[in-house]
Amino acid sequence: PDNFQDNIKNYLELTGQTGEGGKKLSSNTEASGRFHTDWLNMMYPRLKLARNLLREDGVIFISIDDNEAKNLRAVCDEVFGEENFVAQIVWQRSKKGDAKLIANVHEYIVCYVRDQVASIEAGLWRRKKEGAEEVLAQYATFKRQFTGDHTRIREAMQEWNRGLAETDARKGHKHYNWSDDRGLYFAADFAGPDDGRESRPRHDILHPITGKPCKKPSTGWRWDEAKTTWALEQLPPRIHFGQDETTIPNRKSYLEEISVEPYPSVFYRDGRSATLEVEGLVGKGWFQFPKNTDVLAELVELTTGQEDTILDFFAGSGSSGHAVWNVNKALQAKRKFILVQLPEPTERKEYPTIAEITKERLRRAGKKVKEENPLFPGDVGFRVFKLASSNIRAWEPDRDKLAETLLDAVEHLKTDRTEQDILFELLLKLGLDLCVPIETRTIHPQISPIIADKIKNKSGAHLRESVSSADNHAFQIHSIGGGSLLVCLSTAIPQADVEPLALGLVAWHKELKPAGETTVVFRDSAFADDVAKTNLTAILQQHGLENVRSL
Repeated sequence: PDNFQDNIKNYLELTGQTGEGGKKLSSNTEASGRFHTDWLNMMYPRLKLARNLLREDGVIFISIDDNEAKNLRAVCDEVFGEENFVAQIVWQRSKKGDAKLIANVHEYIVCYVRDQVASIEAGLWRRKKEGAEEVLAQYATFKRQFTGDHTRIREAMQEWNRGLAETDARKGHKHYNWSDDRGLYFAADFAGPDDGRESRPRHDILHPITGKPCKKPSTGWRWDEAKTTWALEQLPPRIHFGQDETTIPNRKSYLEEISVEPYPSVFYRDGRSATLEVEGLVGKGWFQFPKNTDVLAELVELTTGQEDTILDFFAGSGSSGHAVWNVNKALQAKRKFILVQLPEPTERKEYPTIAEITKERLRRAGKKVKEENPLFPGDVGFRVFKLASSNIRAWEPDRDKLAETLLDAVEHLKTDRTEQDILFELLLKLGLDLCVPIETRTIHPQISPIIADKIKNKSGAHLRESVSSADNHAFQIHSIGGGSLLVCLSTAIPQADVEPLALGLVAWHKELKPAGETTVVFRDSAFADDVAKTNLTAILQQHGLENVRSL
């Protein structure tokens, strides 16, 4: 939980600030010190962990309101460093609100980076200007239609702009209607700022047709003579001239070159749209104040690359995961997400915990993304993990019952755990991605007479029994990461099954053709004896599977 302000009465009583009936015992009561402390104790380790997990050019966004904004900034300055503070963005969520004094209609998004220099060098942090791409697409159409006739292209652009509604985002770029071989541009003011400086550049600029010096702005030129010379030498020139020298030249501002902009520190987005979106997926009344996926998608696109990972410590309804899918869909990208959510009880039957809401929202959001974009090739699947102790029994000897403890440790994998539990802990221990592809195949050993003759066994009856049981035995084999890891967690591997099991693994390994070295893992207690284990390892190594391990 991230709200610690619900039992102020109890706190005042416990700290001796109020007596029976809630009567104050002091004129200097501390109303909320404990709650700030509790909240900060909850946040501090998460922020420390977040910094350790961030890449050098990584970024963290923290949604916060006025209650803890000041304290959060202080902690983040300590954890990330004051020099890595980027902005405290103001998100206006509504136009009006009810309040006895001042209506609070905003919240904040506090932004820090791991290393500001690395973040700047990453070259991200720009968003597309709304409507700019559509205007450039229309310009490209006219350019093809009029085969480079810039006069006709300009006339067509002006006519197209006049047909747009005033509220249309594309209308905001109507002044970009001039054209040359470089692209669509706006003849922007070339005058220097009116700051009273007499030292502003006032060099002559000759008109390309008349050859005479052009009229100068009263405040001088924006560029010095060297940059002006560079601009004139470009093909086509980056300075726009009038019909003759009596007009002041302009600089060409190309829409293609300025079609992105920094993210603003203040923006408006109706907070109700996020609630309606969640209600449309999981029903009404299940989650209050969800985050807006459009806002999250903008921040993800602003600061991450095509295959980066986004981590949300407070998943809530799963808005961050939904936003990542939306960005992937729009940009044909492969970003991944990790969402963390405590199973906080809802005390309702359909979704007993908030984590259940998170999962269901993601299932339905993923389905919706696919239905609305059937050609989208991206992945909208996810895996759910719950925090648990290790599947491997720790060695904790009872020195008074040492023999009994030793017997208990013979099976060092906990018996109440599933094969899947053990498999995923194995991925963790080997440093493999938990979302790596996993394929499962069943191997049915067939004991041939030749193999049976190879099995050394003193009792013929025992041999027949062994062969008979092997005919009915089957092994589930898991291939992880296209064969980089092969795992057999069967609880019993009889001597008779060793060679057919090994040859089955070798055959599948040849089919998979993994790019690198393959590790093969077995359950150690499954082997009938050390001879079975040694024989299986030897057969695998003879066929190139050198790295054989047992749990």
